[in-house]
Amino acid sequence: MSWQEVRGHDRQVDWFRQAVRRGRLASTFLFVGPSGIGKRTFALKLAQALLCERNPESELEPCGACEACQQVAAGTHPDLEMVSRPEDKNFIPIESFIGDREHRMREGLCFRIGMKPSRGGRKVAIIDDADYLNVEGANCLLKTLEEPPPKSVIVLIGTSEQRQLPTIRSRSQVIRFQALMQTDVAALLLESGLVESDEEARRLAALGDGRLDVALRYRDEELAEFRGWLYERLGMRNVDLVEMVGQVSSFVDKAGKDASPRRARIRQIAELSADFYRQLMRGLSGLEVSGDETLRAALTATISHWRGDAELASACLDRCLDTTLQVEANANQATLLECWFDDLWLLTHGMTPAAIGS
Repeated sequence: MSWQEVRGHDRQVDWFRQAVRRGRLASTFLFVGPSGIGKRTFALKLAQALLCERNPESELEPCGACEACQQVAAGTHPDLEMVSRPEDKNFIPIESFIGDREHRMREGLCFRIGMKPSRGGRKVAIIDDADYLNVEGANCLLKTLEEPPPKSVIVLIGTSEQRQLPTIRSRSQVIRFQALMQTDVAALLLESGLVESDEEARRLAALGDGRLDVALRYRDEELAEFRGWLYERLGMRNVDLVEMVGQVSSFVDKAGKDASPRRARIRQIAELSADFYRQLMRGLSGLEVSGDETLRAALTATISHWRGDAELASACLDRCLDTTLQVEANANQATLLECWFDDLWLLTHGMTPAAIGS
């Protein structure tokens, strides 16, 4: 398996190769960029390249065939540590870093990364979902980042620098990743067998906004239909706010009674809304907008009667992004939806953010 299988990030591959050849590879990296663009895949490929037992490290090219490469791919290599947020948790548990109460500092990533490598000359740790590091977890990790063990490489994966705690940002070398080209998303869908035809791959890629995870969501026809309805409502001059909140609540209810899938659905709605206002902001600024026919039609209708400018669209975007944070903070879901759409209505009817908060 070579880097050719990592699509859209050739610049980052070249950067790491140069760093290794110059002997200037840092100990801690923070990968930031949208979800679903391959940051985790890149981190695993980097781990393969650093732990490969067939090709020299200076080439930074995993062979994919040696036992070490196969163990990394399977997640069983003894010198690879991986931590992520459990689906039923809001944050990465502290036990992932320092062990449970009975084994404090004798288990967990911080303990294992400091041990002598078992097979090769390096230890590699990948911390997925770094956006969900709370202060307690970050403090446990801090000493390891301040005094990293020799020949260790730690990769944290998040969506933006702003979502990381200052103590983490200041001790990490930031590597930025961009959204993928639609052609890359379509190719990944086909190569992974997730779609059956080129036409379906292109359709989903157009909806994915450069992200594989978003593209995959739209295999759900119900979500695709709701997306069109939502964009139409967001773009209306006058909308029945009570009816809109009721319809959105009904769509959330279809996710079931468990809190986790309901939160996930609200995040999806907030992301859809954020995409709408992001592209609206571009259109109002005279920039080219991206998206499929459904989004473009809604934007065209909205721009024809929009009461404000790009700054107002930016304020609506910020309000949608705030909603994603409130979801993760376990805000009451019914109240969250009511306040969110009420604030959007006030913004688009001449109220300023300052007036809303007063």
